Amino acid sequence: MEIKKHNLDGIQVAEITSEEIKIHNTEDALDLLGNLYYQGYDKMIVHEENITPAFFDLKTKLAGDILQKFTQYNMALYIIGDFSKFKSQSMIDFICESNKGSQVNFLGSIGEVFNK
Repeated sequence: MEIKKHNLDGIQVAEITSEEIKIHNTEDALDLLGNLYYQGYDKMIVHEENITPAFFDLKTKLAGDILQKFTQYNMALYIIGDFSKFKSQSMIDFICESNKGSQVNFLGSIGEVFNK
């Protein structure tokens, strides 16, 4: 796993890059969040392919549990990926509702993070 450091108007943003899934469960997300917070990061970018596919099945409640941790610890999360493949109306609605706020956003590219 590599952490790329970005600066967004004076705010430290960590971009997680890896060839493998880094977030399998709530504990993985919380460990990553804590480690990055300790290193001085305020926001995190994670790519869809680094999150377990179970996250995108809302029946597992994993997305809600993980996003609750980011909200609780006040760390913004940007999830980068191609979300057009999700055909579940509940997932589409979840993404749209998340994108209305600033705490968790589902975006198509890194560039969108810096234009948000």
